[in-house]
Amino acid sequence: MSESTLNHYPRLVLAKGREKSLLRHHPWVFSGAVARVEGEVNAGETLDVVDANGKWLARAAYSPSSQIRARVWTFDRHETINTDFFVRRLEQAQKWRDWLAVRDGLNSYRLIAGESDGLPGITIDRFSHFLVLQLLSAGADYQRPALVAALQKLYPDCSIYERSDVAVRKKEGLALTQGSISGDIPPALLPIEEHGMKLLVDIQQGHKTGYYLDQRDSRFATRSYVANKRVLNCFSYTGGFAISALMGNCRQVVSVDTSQEALDIAKKNVELNQLDLSKAEFLRDDVFKLLRKYRDNGEMFDVIIMDPPKFVENKNQLSGACRGYKDINMLACQLLNPGGILMTFSCSGLMTTELFQKIIADAALDAGRELQFVEQFRQAADHPVIASYPEGLYLKGFACRVI
Repeated sequence: MSESTLNHYPRLVLAKGREKSLLRHHPWVFSGAVARVEGEVNAGETLDVVDANGKWLARAAYSPSSQIRARVWTFDRHETINTDFFVRRLEQAQKWRDWLAVRDGLNSYRLIAGESDGLPGITIDRFSHFLVLQLLSAGADYQRPALVAALQKLYPDCSIYERSDVAVRKKEGLALTQGSISGDIPPALLPIEEHGMKLLVDIQQGHKTGYYLDQRDSRFATRSYVANKRVLNCFSYTGGFAISALMGNCRQVVSVDTSQEALDIAKKNVELNQLDLSKAEFLRDDVFKLLRKYRDNGEMFDVIIMDPPKFVENKNQLSGACRGYKDINMLACQLLNPGGILMTFSCSGLMTTELFQKIIADAALDAGRELQFVEQFRQAADHPVIASYPEGLYLKGFACRVI
């Protein structure tokens, strides 16, 4: 179906009374809200969403394989989903990132944060002169040509690389894909800059799009807690928190991860920033097992950073995830010297801030320690949360003082 059929799209008709979320500009339509689809429409194609009485509500991408049956592109009936549409959305997003880049001295940031930037199912991270694209929904995948054309128009000097190799695409009936779209192939390790740090990013094989840009502010905040302290950096990946701790003049930082490749890059990051390598230790180990071994051996730390991967992918996994978060935070509390700081995070969207805070409090109680919450964290400002889509807030964290 051609996008040239302006304002003449198939229609997704909502069941009676199911239009309330769209009236509040929430960008998702769930399968249970759909009464019927009128007209022929394939996965990813554009359709109009109307209420049970036929009143126009939104223009959206159709995802027949997903529980999220449609994702809204626009609430403006006069807006057509084409290259010009993506140019407008990108220009709007870039204005905010330009300000942040100047404020924080960045050459890398999240350019498009999906629904919160009006482009559901689309993630774009900029690493220097590389744009790394993730298309997570049927609509995003279908619009790839228009999106790429918009990127090439606005960023002619940038290379575009795709990392649509994430499992969530299977829920949309999409195959996993990865590779260069235009321009240069990313180097094995690309240096970026963040708050005075130089960090090596593996765009082709690294986690997510190559790096955890969302933790930028938390990494920077680490420096204020670590002076002359012994620091344990759990789930360290390529050592961003460790570099920040060294720049904050810590006495020692021990980084733990199961990936030797990530630890090797972390060591290179220490060297790249010309920091004291003798203060940095890198351990390939299972964090859960190592924490218990440290506890049994009487090891103690002044600061522990706990930044685990996502423990919960769906509601059925939530109770198990709660136990996992409680376990590692209880062990961390037991390993901290009196007055020590626990910086602990969850990147699980289904884990609310309130529930996460309760889990930490329960963990401290089970560890036999008193705990004070002293600072709260969230994803960096290039990962905004639009008011109509609170689910966009997925990263939460606390600095806690353990007494």
